[in-house]
Amino acid sequence: MKKSIIACTLFLFNITAYAQFTNLPSGDNKRATVSEGIGITQVSINYSRPGVKHREGHIWGEVVHKGFANLGFGSSKAAPWRAGANENTTITFSTDVKVNGQSLPAGTYGFFVAYDPDESTLIFSKNASSWGSFYYDPNEDALRVKVKPVANDKSVEWLKYEFTDETPSSATIALEWEKLIFSFKVDVDLVNTQIASFRKELRGSSGFIWQTWNTAASFCEQNNTNLQEALLWADTATSISTGGSQSFQAWSTKAGILDSLGRNQEAMAVMKKALPFGNVNELYYYARSLAHLKKGKEAFEIFKMDYDKHPDEFLTNAGMARGYSALGDYKKALVYAQKSLLQAPDLPNKTRLENMVKTLQDGKDINL
Repeated sequence: MKKSIIACTLFLFNITAYAQFTNLPSGDNKRATVSEGIGITQVSINYSRPGVKHREGHIWGEVVHKGFANLGFGSSKAAPWRAGANENTTITFSTDVKVNGQSLPAGTYGFFVAYDPDESTLIFSKNASSWGSFYYDPNEDALRVKVKPVANDKSVEWLKYEFTDETPSSATIALEWEKLIFSFKVDVDLVNTQIASFRKELRGSSGFIWQTWNTAASFCEQNNTNLQEALLWADTATSISTGGSQSFQAWSTKAGILDSLGRNQEAMAVMKKALPFGNVNELYYYARSLAHLKKGKEAFEIFKMDYDKHPDEFLTNAGMARGYSALGDYKKALVYAQKSLLQAPDLPNKTRLENMVKTLQDGKDINL
């Protein structure tokens, strides 16, 4: 009796110790993680990679059972494939997404496949912590999508997930093993996810400096969206409390939002307030934008202001060349362009100025 108690104790000790070790993955299946950003959305897949291991032609419909099956273990009597090996495959979306056009909230999901050669079912389950699919419960499904497996022109030995066909707002995720590919498309709402992130982060430590408020406001201005809230963000960016009351960038962002709202006179007044705070580069590029919009007189005034503050410098001489060119006075513009050429700090700028000089000598506007 005493020996039995000792043996049982040792057995339990060995199980406990074994469970605490970091061991090689069961069946020599490789552990893997693949992750990629789509906009500000992070998509991560954790899985184990089974190998074909000389079982060509016996994977689909055999190693991977068709549809739903009773695996003989666990509570599920109709389990899909675990879409990998060992622990169940999980996929995490840091924001809300659309999968093949269907909405899926942010979160971590168990990922399963009910294989069928004609039309397979991809399952995103709210249960992401169970082992394999032995405890699969359809009541925990968050989303199901139908896909047709596609034949691969080459055999993939170790199962893998890949991101393909990337765009700024989408990517296709492909499960590849042996000679089949299962793909689904993930789309994100770039603008709304970014704005939602701004709202959240501006309530934290990021909200104590003008730069973050300006970044959020500028994003809305550039995308012509959420302008009323963006104007409030711009007000905060230009406030004394955040340190942006003398920031050219913050004031010019506010002016741009007002202009987008059709409040043009207010925008002009705000822009005039911004000008004294502009550095040599900010004034130069603001004037260039005016010249590009064929506002020659306004552009010249800013180029001249920049030159008066920083006389006879490379950039301000180039600015005066552009200013006079915007007024149609190519002769005076040429004088300043040649002066700027002599001051060019590097080869790219020298080449750019040489082209400007040639354009002016040909009697053409350099602001086109």
